[in-house]
Amino acid sequence: MSVTQPSAIIIGAGFTGCALAYDLAQRGFAVTVVERGELASGTSGRTHGLLHSGARYCVTDAEAAVECIQENIILRRIAKQCIEYNGGYFVALDDADLAYAPVFSQGAQACGIPVEEIGVKRALGTEPALNPNILAAYQVPDAAFDPLRLAMAFAASARRYGAKFNTYHDVVGFLRDGNGNICGISAVNRHSAQPVEFQADITVNATGAWAGKVAEIAGIPVPVRPTPGVMVAYEKRVTERVINRLCEPDDGDILLPQRRMAVIGTTSFEVEDADYIPVHPDQVKEMHKRAALLVPALVNIKMRGAYMSARPLIGGMMSGRSLSRTFKCYDHRTIDGVDGLVTVTGGKATTCRVMAEKTADLVCQKLGWQRVCETAQHPLADYHLYYQSTEVAA
Repeated sequence: MSVTQPSAIIIGAGFTGCALAYDLAQRGFAVTVVERGELASGTSGRTHGLLHSGARYCVTDAEAAVECIQENIILRRIAKQCIEYNGGYFVALDDADLAYAPVFSQGAQACGIPVEEIGVKRALGTEPALNPNILAAYQVPDAAFDPLRLAMAFAASARRYGAKFNTYHDVVGFLRDGNGNICGISAVNRHSAQPVEFQADITVNATGAWAGKVAEIAGIPVPVRPTPGVMVAYEKRVTERVINRLCEPDDGDILLPQRRMAVIGTTSFEVEDADYIPVHPDQVKEMHKRAALLVPALVNIKMRGAYMSARPLIGGMMSGRSLSRTFKCYDHRTIDGVDGLVTVTGGKATTCRVMAEKTADLVCQKLGWQRVCETAQHPLADYHLYYQSTEVAA
């Protein structure tokens, strides 16, 4: 067992990287986070902000659904400052949706997701902007969260335990010891254009859709498929609850309130380069069409903008929506014979805390550091505190 404080480098300051920084720092690690942009400047900053109940995946991806509802409950407790507790409806628009209802209800119950069929009259009474021709409605514990605040709350919590954040540092290489194992990274400070090196006992690749690209720098393959989706934001908030179409995961199957806006999402297609993803006009048009099916008034409400987000889905023989929304941790010593590097990828924003927990468990096991996770037990620090310079180790 290690007798001195272990050290870790985390590449990536999205939801998972920030949550992992908090977890490892809380367990006693000296943590250094390296991010090529600002906090949540990749996929995490472009999500529509749904705190999943898991109901969207309860039929097609039960593992991800269970992870979502369990973490939904935890985040509601520890991240209240970031969440709007609005709830969600799944609504049927046609006979095919109606036929899906029994399977949906059974799947939700099997995954431990609270689901209640409510009358159409009740649904329209609480959400009058809904399509008046809906055929059925189910209530689930969805919610909306503020993406930047969530990342900053985890990062502020990490800084309280001494974690150091180095934003605008681009990783360009990995440092190797005499045995060829990874002992750190080389990076470029994008402000000064100067090279810098960071050394640590373990390095974690937590770059999401870019995990494969970062691993390639070390000559290691990671099967991640960047799978973007296009979303459209409207200038008016048209519902108080998250509105889902009662169907298997599909394009334009969710409309949610985000502050004073409404956001419809999302499409699904694969790309090779997560750094360049165009927002296709035909997909924007399709999102607008599907949004109006759920809330007809959106036809006449001005679009505020269209944007995309690259999901870090775990590759395999399947593609697109067939890929699981769960996550994986890779110990590259076991898989590739290279020690000192771990990769975590996949998952959802909703599951970032448990992704961090399982990754930290693996890191602790590798280094013989016997500390348990406590991140589910305590509220996160105020997200404003990320920008305060004082760091107090608890």
